[in-house]
Amino acid sequence: MSALGKSILLVDDDQEIRELLDLYLTRAGFQVRTVGEGAGFRQALEQAPSDLLILDVMLPDEDGFSLCRWVRQHPRCAQTPIIMLTASSDETDRILGLELGADDYLGKPFSPRELQARIKALLRRAQFASVSPEGGNPIMMFDAWRLNTVSHRLFHADGEEVILSGADFALLKLFLDHPQQILDRDTIGNATRGRDLMPLDRIVDMAVSRLRQRLRDTEKPSRLIRTVRGSGYQLAAEVSHGHDH
Repeated sequence: MSALGKSILLVDDDQEIRELLDLYLTRAGFQVRTVGEGAGFRQALEQAPSDLLILDVMLPDEDGFSLCRWVRQHPRCAQTPIIMLTASSDETDRILGLELGADDYLGKPFSPRELQARIKALLRRAQFASVSPEGGNPIMMFDAWRLNTVSHRLFHADGEEVILSGADFALLKLFLDHPQQILDRDTIGNATRGRDLMPLDRIVDMAVSRLRQRLRDTEKPSRLIRTVRGSGYQLAAEVSHGHDH
């Protein structure tokens, strides 16, 4: 994944971190914009989109969670990958960030090299997700749902449209490409994060839980995306292809 020309918007109230990452990521070939508070972030994103967003949780005017929620509800950037910077000791922050649609998180303090690796992995996934399907059938139908794999729009039979984050789409597409198959956590982690998972990494379980909510699959046990104890997850639905009307 080439960094050349890819744009990053970072919000962090720590000036040293902003300057360090601006220098490091610019040297790596990214176009970097940095702001120190939420209002500046909203303004910068309204002015010009970015290929990836880095949100610090603790900000002087509002927290990174409300910014994450805002981005995911914003049609123009709902798909944009988000990395959240959290206090490394606070797992609650990480879980909340993932529930709101963050794609990955990094605990402070962190190394710029590790952040760059996460960025490249997510951009690789975003590039993979934007590749048009072969055969000219962009629509995948399953249960009461219809997914347009080009526009990433998901519709229920009752007409409701569900906004998917980039991670939501990548995970749903993985299940739809392998219906009835049991997918283990590493396979899911690679597809949705572009990287192998750390031990005890809860990202996959959070991502599946979030996708179940999007698909109204909240019964216990889940009807559509089944948990297979000790193995992973399985999409229990037939998948068909078609054209949009």
